Amino acid sequence: MKQPTVTDDAADNPGKDRNFVTALGRGLELLRAFGASEEYLGNAELSRRTGIPRPTVSRLTYTLTLLGYLQHNQHLEKYRLGAGVLALGYRYLANMGIRDITRPHLQRLADATDCNVSLATADRTSMMYLETCHGSGPLIMRLEVGSRLPIATSAIGRAWLCGISAERRQQVMGELQETHRDDWPRIEAGINKSLTEYEQHGFCLSEGDWQREISAVAVPLVLEDGAEVMAINCGGSGLRLTHEILVENLGPRLIEVTERIQGEFEPARMPR
Repeated sequence: MKQPTVTDDAADNPGKDRNFVTALGRGLELLRAFGASEEYLGNAELSRRTGIPRPTVSRLTYTLTLLGYLQHNQHLEKYRLGAGVLALGYRYLANMGIRDITRPHLQRLADATDCNVSLATADRTSMMYLETCHGSGPLIMRLEVGSRLPIATSAIGRAWLCGISAERRQQVMGELQETHRDDWPRIEAGINKSLTEYEQHGFCLSEGDWQREISAVAVPLVLEDGAEVMAINCGGSGLRLTHEILVENLGPRLIEVTERIQGEFEPARMPR
């Protein structure tokens, strides 16, 4: 069954999708408007970021505040995310169970390689870290749970693209093209290169594509016969992680770790 996706067209033209609840969609868009480094936003800024009319934003923020998903600062006349959002996030992670299975494997690889090893899932055009483990070396990326990397230029994003169905990949590629526009020819070439790498080696590379000084290798984590697709990466300073190290050492090791995780996850999901 084809999975529904939220698009701007559906949100702005609910008549084109009779099952789409516009008010709900707009409320969720407001929650998404809060960035990781921003605490408070006012109705005017929320309206600007989402394109939702300000009177509608005012009603939505009032409702979300009553439900606990926003907190209102009367002095600033602005809002910040409430405990309800955090509760939903924790419930999502707790119900998945995949973090409990993956963390020991990720930490062992991080310790053995002095790299950052992380598990991520896709959220629109970004990959969001669900779990991340650090090595102890001096040139380690200190990214944490909740960190976001672009699908288009990161190894972990490209690995996720390799793991999803061809139909879904085509849809995401269209969304990425709309997002990157002027830079799309270069980005598309990088994604196609990763697709070829995955066919040849079973993993994807990013050598300075996301950040100039960062190199990484990544593998898709395909669970429940493709019903759930995530990805795992292993990366660090490009000064240390040469192309040879990525291809001959980290890539094969990451494949082994991913296979072990898949082997543990499937029995854990079986009813007893």
